[in-house]
Amino acid sequence: MDTKRKDLVVRVRGRRCPVGPRALGAVCAVAATGALLAGCGSGTGKSVSGAPDSPEVASPAAATSPGGSPNTSPGRNLTKDQSESKELFAKTKADHTQVLTAAAGAVPHTEPVSTELKGGGAGNPVWETVMAAADGTAHTVRVDAVTGRAGKPVAEQQKAEDRKALAKRLRDATVTAPTAARTAMAKKKGDVAAIELENTDHGKPVWKVDVVSTSDWKKTTFDVDAKENKILQEHTDQD
Repeated sequence: MDTKRKDLVVRVRGRRCPVGPRALGAVCAVAATGALLAGCGSGTGKSVSGAPDSPEVASPAAATSPGGSPNTSPGRNLTKDQSESKELFAKTKADHTQVLTAAAGAVPHTEPVSTELKGGGAGNPVWETVMAAADGTAHTVRVDAVTGRAGKPVAEQQKAEDRKALAKRLRDATVTAPTAARTAMAKKKGDVAAIELENTDHGKPVWKVDVVSTSDWKKTTFDVDAKENKILQEHTDQD
C-alpha cells in the first residue's frame, strides 16, 4: 500500500527605485556676449555641463525579507507527493475514525481491512475503504472525505483461498484499526492517510499505518503489531 498522498515557495522580491540623477538639465540663460548654456545642479549635487548626462541606473537590490535581511526562502520546497498531500488534506473534513464508522454502517457485521484517502478527481476526495465479514467476504465502500457519507458497498471479486486467508488474518488480529492508528499517531504527530491489515513474511498480522505530518507533509509508514499493539518498524518518505 502506497498512499500517494501526496510544497509551494513564494518569493518576495524587493525593488528599489533608482536614486541616481535624472536628466534635470534646466537651461539657465545668462545675458552675455554670446548665448552660454550652463549646467544646473542635479538632485545629488553633481553639476551638469552642456547636454545632460545619461541617466544613472542603480544596480538591482538583492531580494530582502520584510525584516530587511536577505530573504533565503519563507518556506521549504515541497516534493510532488508532499504538495499533493497538503492539497488533499486541505479539502478533507472527515477523518479516518469517522470514515470507519460510516463504512461499518454501510456494511453491517464487518470489520475494516483497509482505508485510504484518495483524490476524487473533479469531486471531493474520498476514503476508499474495504470491510470484511468473519468469513472473509469483502466489500469496498467509498466514503466522501468532506461529508463523511458512505456510498453503496461493492462486493470484491475474491477467490475462495483469498477469502479464507482474509478470514484468518481478521481472526489473528486482536488490535483494531482505530487502535493501531492511535499507536502510530502517538509516535508521529499528523493525520492518518491510510490503514491496511497485512501479514508479515512470517504470517504475523500487522497494521500498516500511514501518517502525514502537517509540518513538513512527509509520510511515515508504521508497522503496528496487530496482536501486541507495538510498533515494529517505521519508514519516512523523503521524496
